[in-house]
Amino acid sequence: MAATSTDPWTRDLEKLVRDALKTIRFGTLSLVVQDGRVIQVDKNEKIRLNRVGHIDGSGI
Repeated sequence: MAATSTDPWTRDLEKLVRDALKTIRFGTLSLVVQDGRVIQVDKNEKIRLNRVGHIDGSGI
């Protein structure tokens, strides 16, 4: 999708979202939109410990 002057999706925003997706294993990525523009990107990553204390993201 090509960005225009009124298009809220820019190359910088796309890079930010792609980089966030590359670094998250389990969790959520949320975009906060105000007046038709993305003003914030939230990344929540889930890290669970299994019974032996090892980090395990399965089952989330």
